[in-house]
Amino acid sequence: MSLPVIRMRHRDIDEKHRASTPLELLFDLTFVVAVQAVVTQLAHGIEADELAEALPNFVMVFFAIWWAWLTFTWFASAYDTDDVPYRLLTMLQMGGVLVLAAGVPAAFNNGDFLLITVGYFIMRLALVAQWLRAAIQDPEGRATALRYAAGIAFVQALWIGRLLLVGNLPLPAQIGIFGFLAACELAVPLWAERRGYTRWHPHHIAERYGLFTIILLGESVLAATVGVQAIVTAGDASGEFVLLAASGLALLFGIWWVYYLEPAGEGLEKRRQRSFVWGFGHYFVFAALAALGAGLEVAVQSLSHEAEVDGTTVAYSVAIPVAVFLVAMQVLYRPLLGSDTAIRPATSLVGAAAVLVIPLLAPVVSFGITVLLITLVIAAIITVTVLQQRSRAAKTIDEGARHGF
Repeated sequence: MSLPVIRMRHRDIDEKHRASTPLELLFDLTFVVAVQAVVTQLAHGIEADELAEALPNFVMVFFAIWWAWLTFTWFASAYDTDDVPYRLLTMLQMGGVLVLAAGVPAAFNNGDFLLITVGYFIMRLALVAQWLRAAIQDPEGRATALRYAAGIAFVQALWIGRLLLVGNLPLPAQIGIFGFLAACELAVPLWAERRGYTRWHPHHIAERYGLFTIILLGESVLAATVGVQAIVTAGDASGEFVLLAASGLALLFGIWWVYYLEPAGEGLEKRRQRSFVWGFGHYFVFAALAALGAGLEVAVQSLSHEAEVDGTTVAYSVAIPVAVFLVAMQVLYRPLLGSDTAIRPATSLVGAAAVLVIPLLAPVVSFGITVLLITLVIAAIITVTVLQQRSRAAKTIDEGARHGF
């Protein structure tokens, strides 16, 4: 069966039953490899008590992974044709992700960003080609598409220049240059869409972000599983190990539940103008979930006494990502949904504060108990939110009955 070449035009923002395509799901699989690489390296940095060196690398490498995924996702929501040229360019981007993933260990261990930059260049080159195709075939969005292509190409040239400079610079200077270039990346969509907004589908975008959240939670499961296998192989399994494994699984389930409590699709549909803050701000949600995977791996490894850090640091490696996740969710969804947010601000903030206090108990309680207590906080947030939702629903029904609706 031949696959026709389709004229690239804006997709309908009101398209019914718009869902992720099989190609998008395949594309996401390559990010599993990249995320796993960065989570593993962060975990190793925490275990070796070298967080000061590992954390900046995590922030920078994860930005490249996240931004490459994000820019493809929003482009696909507006212009997905799923024809031969589109598929081949998507495959090229997938290859770039794998090259980037291969360069993660060198970046963390030696400060060598060559492979990461090459992989990122491949991904960005393919996206520039996609935008140029959109500019040629979609007259209505041509000005915006050309701005995207030019902006991405210009910033990519700056990343290549960074590669030639950072090797001899101290880490603070490297971080400063990275911050400037990351800001340039974020500025490209803001500048490009001044000539007209791309017609992305709100519910499709919400689904794509939800799927990436699941990928990150899956990496947490994988990271913890690696540690579990090591303990079982060494014959160190105990009741403490079982408690930690069960609590970790329940924690990830709770995080998933919290994320899906908020109706992102409805908010994006009603308030499209706030999509930039919501979409860009998800860096903190996604980075927190990736860091949580590293924290759980370190917690499991600590049971076998392989980690070189103290118990409080291990506990905070789990608690801080959870707290950042809770706060970031509130900061992103409150402007998007207003009073329609499922989780109230007080509930999130009190929960985040409680999570950050729990690691102070680490010197007197086990890792399993620490993770269990954090999990119970998440469970309490979910319970309070569900009860509040039921109360509001019952109140709405009662008011409707009194008014004869």
